[in-house]
Amino acid sequence: MQPVVNQAMLITYADSLGGDLKALARTLRTHFEGAFGGVHILPFFPASGDRGFAVIEYDIVDPSFGDWSDVDDIGRDHFLMADFMINHASIRSREFIDYMQRGDDSPFRRMFIHWDEFWPGGEPTPEEMAALYRRKESGPFLEFTRDDGETVRLWNTFFAEQIDIDPWQPVTQEYYSRNLGMLAERFAIVRFDAFAYASKRAGTSCFFVEPEVWQVLDIGMAPLREHGTQMLPEIHEHYEIQLKMAERGHWVYDFALPMLTLHALFSGRSDRLRHWLEICPRKQFTTLDTHDGIGVVDVAGLLDDDEIDLVSDRVSAATRELQDVLPLPPSVIRKGTAGAKRYQLMTSYYSAVGEDDAAYLLARVFQLFVPGIPQVYYVGALFGANDVEALRASGDLRGANRHDYTSDEITAAVRKPEVQRFLDVLRFRNTFPAFNGEFDVAEDAPGVLRLTWTDPTTSVSLLADFPGLAYRISARRGDEPERIVFTSPDA
Repeated sequence: MQPVVNQAMLITYADSLGGDLKALARTLRTHFEGAFGGVHILPFFPASGDRGFAVIEYDIVDPSFGDWSDVDDIGRDHFLMADFMINHASIRSREFIDYMQRGDDSPFRRMFIHWDEFWPGGEPTPEEMAALYRRKESGPFLEFTRDDGETVRLWNTFFAEQIDIDPWQPVTQEYYSRNLGMLAERFAIVRFDAFAYASKRAGTSCFFVEPEVWQVLDIGMAPLREHGTQMLPEIHEHYEIQLKMAERGHWVYDFALPMLTLHALFSGRSDRLRHWLEICPRKQFTTLDTHDGIGVVDVAGLLDDDEIDLVSDRVSAATRELQDVLPLPPSVIRKGTAGAKRYQLMTSYYSAVGEDDAAYLLARVFQLFVPGIPQVYYVGALFGANDVEALRASGDLRGANRHDYTSDEITAAVRKPEVQRFLDVLRFRNTFPAFNGEFDVAEDAPGVLRLTWTDPTTSVSLLADFPGLAYRISARRGDEPERIVFTSPDA
């Protein structure tokens, strides 16, 4: 198993780059050699929905993708990340099926959270219901009729195929231990999907509830610690939550960077972005795009409402064709104690910037210089635009940013000069020593940021001109004079 190193990580589905895991391995060797030190393979287990995130079992690889030898092949040259759904399981899992069949006699009965038992009075009060941080307009529960004829209401945060599980129960902890222990043998880092929803207490938002959230984290990490495997919690919310996680030494996501970068590109201002780089965690994975949308809630307090609206309106205008196919559903609006708020912008990042190569390349290069390990979603790596047909076929707004590339499409995409340039900068970023040194950010002029990394023998700087959509990278080794290594294509 390769350990986590400070090199860029590719995010991809098992079947999105050529059709299966063997094709993914070929793509990494043929087209992305040296560009990615790590690979986050999105859920590749047998699943019943949500494109893999309703996992039925973790013991095997979905045969349509390959088998464990294919995962191991990729892991020989890359450090790997896998997902674990700490908040929920599939309703097709053997645990849930056993409960439906055997009812109260099932050993898995307490693994699932019974709505009527969760609330002291059997039902939430209107105030308790209003306080819930939820992802759908209806209450976060579903009704099921067991084989014995009894109807039960069970906690269900997300989709109908995903049923929440109770981390406090010994049976759930055994489920964690067995599956996480197995994953820890192959993966350098495990991503806890929907982590903040697992901390539930009546009378609260049931989202990142303290101190329960830290107790859930300890329960989940226990099997990982035995193998030295690290953990990345997936949390979309106010940036201060990421700071709290970072203060305790955990890896975090920089989910604020995507919106802040778009704001700099659209407004020509860099002060908001500079402020974030001054205070952001250093032990983090950075993103511009993922398999979900571009997080909006993550920048509350870093951008004001008008600035968030500026970005949202520009992106909506650039992706109008998506709204014509599938209007924005209520699920994109998340309810909480602060009221309703926009949760995500559903689009590829390339389409978000109007498919402007200069703006997109600047954003991508900029990401490589901010503190943290850069993650690059496969569509973004290939400068992929929104796939309207995939959106129409899936009926899910996220489908627009989930195009499955054939081998020929990959070959054609990587021939583009802009993609080649980005891959070259990635290879430089992965190997230049200064990126393991000290970081500094300065504003050379309005809208122009200078990002510098320095170690005892080398230094590298990025001059990012947001009004001009231009960049320049210069580097120095030892006593040699500084030299320019990359510039914008039109510079």
